[in-house]
Amino acid sequence: MADRFAGKTVVVVGGNSGIGLATAIAFDREGARVAIIGRNAESLEAARRSLGSDALAVRADIADLAQIERAAAEVAAAFGKVDVVFANAGTGAMVPFRQVAEETWDAVMNVNLKGMYFSVQKLVALMGPGGAIVLCSSVGSLRSWPGSTIYSASKAAVNALGRGLASELLADGIRVNVVIPGGVDTPIMSRTTGVPPEAADAIKRDMAEHTPMRRLGTPEEIADAVLFLASNQAAYITGTELIVDGGLVGCAA
Repeated sequence: MADRFAGKTVVVVGGNSGIGLATAIAFDREGARVAIIGRNAESLEAARRSLGSDALAVRADIADLAQIERAAAEVAAAFGKVDVVFANAGTGAMVPFRQVAEETWDAVMNVNLKGMYFSVQKLVALMGPGGAIVLCSSVGSLRSWPGSTIYSASKAAVNALGRGLASELLADGIRVNVVIPGGVDTPIMSRTTGVPPEAADAIKRDMAEHTPMRRLGTPEEIADAVLFLASNQAAYITGTELIVDGGLVGCAA
């Protein structure tokens, strides 16, 4: 288990914090060469220091297609090939439907859907047979709450994208799956549009109380699921969605 990814090259899009960083560290620990892509220079550099000496950190805003193309070119120049992509970068918004403005819609969709779509498109050009792609969705794609229409719609689209890519890339020998985290204790809540900083902790407490296991998940628990889907242990799995949510969807609270 410790060397499942020895000799493999892994790209984590949105690998500078939260689930992405925990997953990048896990891949690194299991022998992979890791490239992380993120838009915040400070957190990106801090994340790089937590990885092996051969890790690559690429600053890019995946809402911008030109920056996605540049990031993929940097990965190609450094590593030549890619075996695994974890498309994790995301943002959120908690805004009542009647108050949603076009700029809020664009800010979420340009990262969660457009950015994911085109980052995978550019990176898959570096993959060959045996490659694995894991997309990060959210339990918000399956259950929605007031104020979450944009976020939930973007993540439901990610689920559909995963199924579509799995079908289209099957002939290339590339597997595509989706991980669906439930409530996870990460920094995304403090960066979510429409949520005052003082409200973030209250929202986290509420999420934990409404999860059947009565707690939030950890980034490391999601990372375990991602590594399974990306590994040879999941060689017969493609086009599926793995829900890691403390029972929120499948169990009565």
